[in-house]
Amino acid sequence: MFDVKERHLMTLYKLALLGGCWKPIFIATKDLGKVMGISQQSASRRLKELEEMKLIMREVSRRGQFVKITDKGLKVLREVYTNLKRVFSEIPKSFTIRGYVFSGFGEGAYYMSIPYYYEQFVKKLGFKPYHGTLNLKLKGIHDLEVKKLLSSLPGIEIKGFSNGRRTYGGAKCFKAKIGGVDGAVVLIERTHYGEDVMEVISPKKLRDELNLNDGDEVVVEVFVGP
Repeated sequence: MFDVKERHLMTLYKLALLGGCWKPIFIATKDLGKVMGISQQSASRRLKELEEMKLIMREVSRRGQFVKITDKGLKVLREVYTNLKRVFSEIPKSFTIRGYVFSGFGEGAYYMSIPYYYEQFVKKLGFKPYHGTLNLKLKGIHDLEVKKLLSSLPGIEIKGFSNGRRTYGGAKCFKAKIGGVDGAVVLIERTHYGEDVMEVISPKKLRDELNLNDGDEVVVEVFVGP
């Protein structure tokens, strides 16, 4: 890749999102600064630097300027795209997460008692979940990072709904094995738990099936591949 600094790459990226890859776009430095969260002066300086690097073409007027990304600029963006595509195509088919069992607020049992949710779990996961979740306090930084990654990946969508009095949020699921038992992890949009908690469901009552008590460590294999 050309010797392009991060600030130049991010500016190119924003210009591309605004449509600057294929045609000249009109933008004032004040507006570009707002989009990027930087000052007008910084935005103006970045555009000037990109022009000097021949990554963009500019036509400046009193009101603003027309900007278009050059072939050289497109080559930079394509190289980043190619690298990112390779990174995301190499995501493992499964991840391992560890956590400690703890007693929750009973949220899982409540949501499993709502037919609209329960029917979706059965249809989309292919099993009838036990009416409750196993709550795990994630063990360490690695486990937190895996959960964050799962949040960014496409999963099995459980749609939310409104009954006219209350709006119920949706969720995202990934099939999993919990201590070797089939089930799924559930990432709920609206929850009272923190980021360091993961909820797990299964056709079995996992506490009984795996003879679990509060404080016991559990290993969960989460499947993200086809």
